[in-house]
Amino acid sequence: MTDLLAARSQMAMSLGFHIVFAEIGIAMPLMMVLAEWRWRRTGERTYYDLARRWAKGTAVLFAVGAVSGTVLSFELGLLWPGFMRHAGPLIGMPFSLEGFAFFLEAIFLGVYLYGWERVGPRAHLAAGVVVAASGAASAVFVVLVNAWMNTPVGFTLDAAGNFANIDPVTAMRSPAAFQQALHMLLASYAATGMAVAGLHAWMLLRGSASAFHGRALALALCVGGPAAVLQPFSGDLSARVVAATQPVKLAALEGQWETVRGAPLRIGGWPDAAREETRWALEIPRGLSLLAFHDPGAEVQGLRAVPADDRPPVAIVHVAFQMMVGLGSALALVALWAGWVAWRRRKLSSHRPLLRALAIVGPFGFLATEAGWVVTEVGRQPWIVQGFMRTAHAVTPMPGLVAPMATFTVLYLGLGAVVVVLVASLVRETSGARA
Repeated sequence: MTDLLAARSQMAMSLGFHIVFAEIGIAMPLMMVLAEWRWRRTGERTYYDLARRWAKGTAVLFAVGAVSGTVLSFELGLLWPGFMRHAGPLIGMPFSLEGFAFFLEAIFLGVYLYGWERVGPRAHLAAGVVVAASGAASAVFVVLVNAWMNTPVGFTLDAAGNFANIDPVTAMRSPAAFQQALHMLLASYAATGMAVAGLHAWMLLRGSASAFHGRALALALCVGGPAAVLQPFSGDLSARVVAATQPVKLAALEGQWETVRGAPLRIGGWPDAAREETRWALEIPRGLSLLAFHDPGAEVQGLRAVPADDRPPVAIVHVAFQMMVGLGSALALVALWAGWVAWRRRKLSSHRPLLRALAIVGPFGFLATEAGWVVTEVGRQPWIVQGFMRTAHAVTPMPGLVAPMATFTVLYLGLGAVVVVLVASLVRETSGARA
């Protein structure tokens, strides 16, 4: 394994581990606030129990997310010094704002956890709102950095090829900023909300306390359901921005080799890089041109328009994209089903076919997020800053990067095992909730 591949693998593993806890840190506080709000509105003790239990889970997963996020910040500097040397002045502002939002979240999470009997009801609920808002803001600021890497603006190049005339505010407002931030927030609410709904649906199928889990299921669906339904529309917006700013990535997403007008939309298939064709795909005529440009006759640039060295690993990107779309679509369909059942005023907790579907699709949101980040990051290769800096030029010259990669792999496996044990204990505690 080359040092470049080892560095990329370590970064991918760290990000893939951290993103799950980041999503939970965005959505879980909103759910605990909704539970407390319902308790204070209705006086029903079940909602109080929900808020306390979800707050406990939030605290555990927040701690793990803080550790894995800190590791990522160190890896940026240690593994990619070339990137930080040139891009640091541009991305320093959103990272600083993210740090401020993180500390705000940590402080008010402490107030929320230990303030139940120590602060007034309104102050306590407000603390939870700050936790939810700062968690979302923290994610947005980080995503703005990634959006800039995909659509870099806010600088010029001097005679030596270095970044000059730095404008960090313009960099934060890159062409991909809004759509990536929106996509990430919706993904977080959909993944976490539907996962929690799936967990409580599973508990209901096992015959656990119906009142507790029924209310938990309804609140989780209030967060995850609308986000899951809106996510495909956000994906359409993202695809159109990618089509305008990263045509090579779009071609890799769809396995489009030829530059043609009226390009088809492909479902499934396997891109064969040696033969430069995508085999065994179901093709919808003119579908890609219509979705990407809202014009069935629009021209779509193919992969053959650029040298082979400027193309991402097409098979990985295409398969990850298909997985993301498929899993997200399944989540949206089940969320619509749940909405239909609720609209007809039928009891969600007693609708066993729906409960089974929710239990099955529960992890789909997190799996779709992992696939989506593969699309975003691998689809940009070989660039770390699209069109300006190659990943190979940004990596540290230090040799032997396989060793830290292996070390961190073992570390994350151990940390993951600890998280599984802790979450399992919380689930067992929940299974004994009173009816």
